[in-house]
Amino acid sequence: MLFLKLSWESFRFAISALKSNLTRTILSLLGVTIGIFAIIAVFTLVDSLEGKIKSSFAFLGTNVMRVDRFPFANGPQDYPWWKYFQRPPGTYAEYKFLEERLNNADGVTISASSSATIQAGSNSYQGTSLSGVAYTYQDVFEVALEEGRYFSEAEINASRNLIIIGKKIATTLFPNEPALGKEVKIKGMKFTVIGIFEEEGEGFLELPSKDEACLVPYGAFSKMYYTGRDGLEPTISAKGRDTDVGLVALENEMAGLLRAKRGLKPTQENNFALNKTEFIQNAIGSIFDVISVAGWVIGGFSILVGGFGIANIMFVSVRERTNIIGIQKSLGARNYFILFQFLFEAVCLSLIGGGSGILLVYLLSFIPLGSLDLILSFNNIILGLGVSSAIGVVAGIVPATLAARMDPVEAIRTN
Repeated sequence: MLFLKLSWESFRFAISALKSNLTRTILSLLGVTIGIFAIIAVFTLVDSLEGKIKSSFAFLGTNVMRVDRFPFANGPQDYPWWKYFQRPPGTYAEYKFLEERLNNADGVTISASSSATIQAGSNSYQGTSLSGVAYTYQDVFEVALEEGRYFSEAEINASRNLIIIGKKIATTLFPNEPALGKEVKIKGMKFTVIGIFEEEGEGFLELPSKDEACLVPYGAFSKMYYTGRDGLEPTISAKGRDTDVGLVALENEMAGLLRAKRGLKPTQENNFALNKTEFIQNAIGSIFDVISVAGWVIGGFSILVGGFGIANIMFVSVRERTNIIGIQKSLGARNYFILFQFLFEAVCLSLIGGGSGILLVYLLSFIPLGSLDLILSFNNIILGLGVSSAIGVVAGIVPATLAARMDPVEAIRTN
């Protein structure tokens, strides 16, 4: 009860200080408001942008290891691309070899892709991303369907002319009728639509979207396109287990099996690259970390100015209430009571400024930015309030200490 009474009394003093000289207080708190606004606005933008970009790379899968000729590279470094170019691509035989022997994977698949034009009657859709996939594709990558079904294993093995298409393709080719069961043409071959992907909406940074994608059995794809070193190179992908942190066990097992399959001697280096799809997300995250630091620097200067403003208010408040402090101490008020009273007031004033900055960020999130949605997260709200509280403590500790150490007799005599 004593704590609640003390908090309420300190809150009343803070509001009184705010009202006593409204213009001075607003100008002093403006620095905190701008600083918190700058930091939280940058963090909100970074979080929203990073989340949008990472979700746009969802087509690469999560916890996925790819077999490629070229390793993913990060930053300027010696990159002997001419050596990587001479490496052999993955093959269907290697995929079957890995599928039968891998123990540290939840799934292994192979796929090959190409841009294609898909037709239905007088309608056509150009630039669709056409992929030939194995039955195990759904074990490695998410295949969310709005209508229809996925291929059966028998249909994949028989290389049936069946196709799963994106929502945008379905509405373009069949604007006034359902697409399921209808026939489409690709490179003169007829395919029956058996499924439609869930709609993803407008893409970001023009990255691939399921709305413009198509899946066909790998064998049917091979009838239209040559796959191999001199054609479209297939990609072997394996999904690691959640317990395999960093996919270390999967990487070591895949490397050993591929070396055995390709007949590499112990002294020979790998003629393949094992790439983790998380590499791209980590690279994106490192870029946004730098932007976040810039946000701290920009907002830090404003918060510093705001801290000096709050300290100025507190020094004035201590001087104006010196007589009251003397009376409180003469009536038995302890030093910590006076200290907490002024410290709480400083924190309260800082929170008002910080809360105003967060409110501005919240209002900013309603501004339409195309396909990017600004979302003020709960973590950022807590961060803003936490920084505001810290600034209030730092700015108010010296004035509060001076007030707590005053001699009650001298304080009462002060006019």
